[in-house]
Amino acid sequence: MTLLKLDASYNELRGVVRNFAEKEVAPRARDVDRAAAYPQELFEAMRDASLLGLPIPEQYGGMGAGMTGLCVAIEEVTRYCQSAGLMLLLSRLAAGPILLSGDQDQRARYLPGIASGQLRGSFCITEPQAGSDTSAITTRARKTAGGFVLDGRKSYISGATVADFYIIWARAEGEPGGRNLGGFIVDRDRPGVSIGHVDDKMGVRGVPTAEVVLESVNIPAAARLTPPGKGFSHLMAALNSARPGVAARALGLTGGALNYAMEYARQRCVFGQPLIEMQNIQFVAADLTTHLEAARALVYGAAQMVDEGSHDKHAAPHIAMAKYFAADLAVRASSQCLQMLGAAGYMCDHPMERYYRDAKQLQIVEGTSEIQQLIIGRAVRDGIVALG
Repeated sequence: MTLLKLDASYNELRGVVRNFAEKEVAPRARDVDRAAAYPQELFEAMRDASLLGLPIPEQYGGMGAGMTGLCVAIEEVTRYCQSAGLMLLLSRLAAGPILLSGDQDQRARYLPGIASGQLRGSFCITEPQAGSDTSAITTRARKTAGGFVLDGRKSYISGATVADFYIIWARAEGEPGGRNLGGFIVDRDRPGVSIGHVDDKMGVRGVPTAEVVLESVNIPAAARLTPPGKGFSHLMAALNSARPGVAARALGLTGGALNYAMEYARQRCVFGQPLIEMQNIQFVAADLTTHLEAARALVYGAAQMVDEGSHDKHAAPHIAMAKYFAADLAVRASSQCLQMLGAAGYMCDHPMERYYRDAKQLQIVEGTSEIQQLIIGRAVRDGIVALG
């Protein structure tokens, strides 16, 4: 039972995805991590269960469940496997900018394929010298008579090696604005597009991250997503609208780690009694459970904001609170739950060490915890967030 009250349709969806996660995700989770390779069979299982189209509107072949429905599904699968949650989130990361900024032709070309699993995309901001600081982006889009030529290198791109297209954020040369950013859809089969270094990651090892290299890549004018002078605001909207999905991954990890630790504590005996009877264990459980309940309220509140079309500067601090609070909770929960298991938690026989490794990514991707604090702090300074 939880205090969170969602529409009955979301509760029904939760039951369906929970059953899917128990049958399809949980048995694969350990092997996905150890193989450190993209789990195509799991992707196909998600496709067959129509989970990839959850956030896509029905008119484009999706389920029309929005960010709230996607968060429900992500929370359920990430009780067992963060890679599974990221696979679901990538469908929204690729579709989000097209939904927010794309024209009708772009939506019709890409969204049905994302929803059906025929197309996969990656969202490309980060560069070797540009992460949180988007003003440091050096990838260039030079205008030509027929479109644009892109040159640059993107780093740490989730799903890059399996993507069919990329959402590239680049500087549009000769356009106004201090940031003069633009969003572009670049199909992977364009001449000049290649995969560079493939990363060896600490966690979330089932979804590869890699460099995307752009060398004199010609794209048509129709591949541009954002209007001149509006790229930065569209990028911020895309990030804000995707962050509840990252926060939902944190909910699932926290719930999964805590559930596993509690089951272990019921069976493990110390000093003549089950570990769960120890007061200190109960205090940790009480603290984490309380914070998990609070995190759910923040995350689903943020998801509902996105579904209502709110992702501007007034919604941004509330979305940031959800991501900041839930991600930090996941890191703390994975550490404390591992500690409950003692030496057993450190062993690969149990999933706790995987939760511990996977959790850290959540404080980094789609805006670090520090960036979320800046967003919240500035909103407080400027009176955007009401304090009473």
